[in-house]
Amino acid sequence: MSAEANAPTASEYIVHHLTHWQNKPQTEIVDFSVFNIDSLFFSITLGILGCFFLWKAARKATSGVPGRFQAAVEMLMEMVDGQAKSIVHNATSRKLVAPLALTVFVWIFLLNAMDLLPLDLLPTVWGWIYGAAGHDPHHAYLRVVPTADLSVTMGLSVSVLLICLFYNIKIKGMGGWAHELVSAPFGTSKNPVFAVILAVVNIAEQLISFTAKTVSHGMRLFGNMYAGELVFMLIALLGGSWAFSAEPGSLMLLLLHVVAGWAWAVFHIIIILLQAFVFMMLTLVYIGQAHDAH
Repeated sequence: MSAEANAPTASEYIVHHLTHWQNKPQTEIVDFSVFNIDSLFFSITLGILGCFFLWKAARKATSGVPGRFQAAVEMLMEMVDGQAKSIVHNATSRKLVAPLALTVFVWIFLLNAMDLLPLDLLPTVWGWIYGAAGHDPHHAYLRVVPTADLSVTMGLSVSVLLICLFYNIKIKGMGGWAHELVSAPFGTSKNPVFAVILAVVNIAEQLISFTAKTVSHGMRLFGNMYAGELVFMLIALLGGSWAFSAEPGSLMLLLLHVVAGWAWAVFHIIIILLQAFVFMMLTLVYIGQAHDAH
């Protein structure tokens, strides 16, 4: 049987790469009993790795002329601290919020950077391990970009929402925040009937606002990284088409594969950095809004 006969079709290739390694098959759109093991593994591993590098930089920090790694970390910390000071004006809150923003930026940057690895590298290695364990390597699924998983990005955005709710209550008190829910942004009235109507409208607007910010926060990161992953798959298919093509003009596919892959990888570095920065900034903005009284 020829290699071309064994090769997956373009749609099969993409579907295989978009399938998660899960604890059990997902049968419903929303099923909280299903875990994407690959997303959890890479998220936790890269989180630990990011903390290790920051700890190492802090441990080896010197007061003299800093090395390049220490200088890079100090520049990053100054940037995050400056943004935190300009958005969150409560100095006590910044003791937690600034390190949180730094953690969010570094963690999401590392998660996004997994998209720069060769597309088939880790899935192929996992397929070998899976096959050596006695399983069918064709069913060895592995997605290596956690931020291209909606459950990860929405988990991050929901965590930011919970932190915002915490600061709303901490800064304004339960009574003050409850009053804000029923009186902002449209105010209230001395007329009891109008007061009730405005309270319902205000609560509805606040719920819509919290929901919209949380959903857009997670969906923005997911959408950009998912689209970037798909583009890499399409570029990889150009190379696959060249490898399994016997036509003389197929060399152009290889050239297009190399040039497009290089160009997209360079451009994607900007996307990776920008998306981490945007998610961090929105985190600071939402927490800063929780400190503001209406």
